[in-house]
Order: sequence, then structure tokens, then C-alpha cells
Amino acid sequence: MSGVAPIIDATGLRQAFGSRVIFSDVSFTVQAGEVFAILGGSGCGKSVLMRQMIGLLPPLAGSVRVLGQDMYAGAADIRTRIGVMFQAGALFGSMTLLENVMLPLELLSDLPYAARVAVARVKLGLVGLADSAGKMPSEISGGMAKRAAIARAMALDPPLLLLDEPSAGLDPITSAGLDRLILELRDELGITVVVVTHELASILAIADRCLMLDASAGGVIAQGDPRLLAAECAHPTVRAFFHREAVAGPSRTRGA
Repeated sequence: MSGVAPIIDATGLRQAFGSRVIFSDVSFTVQAGEVFAILGGSGCGKSVLMRQMIGLLPPLAGSVRVLGQDMYAGAADIRTRIGVMFQAGALFGSMTLLENVMLPLELLSDLPYAARVAVARVKLGLVGLADSAGKMPSEISGGMAKRAAIARAMALDPPLLLLDEPSAGLDPITSAGLDRLILELRDELGITVVVVTHELASILAIADRCLMLDASAGGVIAQGDPRLLAAECAHPTVRAFFHREAVAGPSRTRGA
């Protein structure tokens, strides 16, 4: 919508570790209510970019504005307004699912115990785990662990949810169910979702727009509707990604 500030506004981002440049001149916006995917092959900097967006890794150049505030300019801390699900869920193995979801409320809210329990039960219900509140992470499947991690990320009712590789390691049926959950949460709660992924099926199923990073290019090689990129983009790496093709390289002689 014209005149409405984006939820995320990243401009000219650069990151390197020593002499190794991960990416440079990365710019993009994420609009309210979108499911926005950050994609690309292994080692292209997807998770690095996510850490920049949530305030864990200051960029060497450029700026990140999230929910109208500069993430690194000393403004009021907005991290409580961003829900994050890290890779593999990162649940605490010594806590029940209910206790895992309650943790952000215990650390960052003034709610009394009974209210924290009630909120955590509601969040578990939203992800289909209402009957599993008392289970330990070791007692549930990988798909359930991802759902519990999403419930914990939503504990403080953030308007922005970032999911790092939510479908990684899941079978196709479980992955499709998680994709459906992400869309339901976006539609029912009116939140904005950023998904870091390389799972092609999930990208095409849920993303309104995407940004594609490439390690060899050292930055962004494509942005837009992933379905249009799959159908129309002429960049060889983009086409290879969306059509599951090997990128052409130097030929090898048998026995060499």
C-alpha cells in the first residue's frame, strides 16, 4: 500500500568474516502481512542476513530498519516485538513444551504465573499442540518440535515472525503441514513472516515475494514473486535453483 512504511527496510548491507566476503550491497523491503522468503544455496549468507535483521550481527555497512526503528542506532529495544524460530527449534531439553513457551513471558513480561501458563497454552493450541503441553522435547517428533518453537516465538505476540529453515529435515507431508500452519498464522493473526529457507516446495507454497542470495555472486541475484522467477528469470543460477538443475561447470574426462 502506497505511503505505508515497510516492516523491514534493509539498505546496502555488507558482511564479511576476515577476508571472506559473505555478501555486499544487499537491499530489500518486507511489507506488512507478507510471507517473504530469503533463499539460496548453502553458504550464501541466508542465516547471516537473518542475524543482522534481529540485532545479533551488526552489518559492516548499510542499515536495517525494523518496525520503523534502526536496529543498530541505539533506539529503544524492539527485539521483544520480533519472534524468532532458530534452526532445529532450539527447545530446552530439560523443560516441557509448556515451560519452553512460557520462558519469554517469564523473562520479558510482568504477567503473573497463572497468566503466563494461560498464554502459553493458547500459543500451543494455535500450533496444534494443545494436548502436548506436558511433554518433553525428547518425546515429540521433529515436526512437533518446529511447531513448539513457533509457539515460543509467538509468546509475546510479535507483529513480525522470523523462521530459520522451518522445514529442514522434515518429510514432505510434515513439511506441507508446517507450510499450511505458517499461512494460517499469517492470515489469522495478521503478522508478517520472514522465512529463511532453501526448500523449493515451501517457497512456492507460501512466499509472496522472495530474495535470492548467491555465494559466488556475493549478494542478491534475484527478487520478486518466486513463481514468476521460476517461470521467467533468465539468470542461470536462479533457473537452476527453481528447476532443480545442476549448474553447468567445467567438464571432466572419465579417469582424469
